Amino acid sequence: MSRIAEVIVLALDAHEVMEPLTRDDAARSWHGRFVPIHSQWGASFGAGWAVEFGRMRSRTGLLAHLESLPWPRPESVQVLIHDEEDHCFGLWMIHDGKLVEVEVLPRVEEHDDR
Repeated sequence: MSRIAEVIVLALDAHEVMEPLTRDDAARSWHGRFVPIHSQWGASFGAGWAVEFGRMRSRTGLLAHLESLPWPRPESVQVLIHDEEDHCFGLWMIHDGKLVEVEVLPRVEEHDDR
């Protein structure tokens, strides 16, 4: 990653898991803290947290930390990362216990809404 990066974490039922990440902690391999994203739809939207890093040198530490957390619903975890040089957010999801970058969205089906 270069200089500025935005990270968004979306996960269901993960308030307790994410709460420690809303505080600074010098013991972590990455520095920063997430802030909750509030939805106008309440709990139906799920939950999200965001952080902007001014000098993030590597995604590895953050991704490894997020992967190690005891997610109550790991199938719902989505990590979106936008580096200032990227054209769009990258997406990471937990598959087989690992946070992996998703290049083609799995299990996505097109629906004809006509």
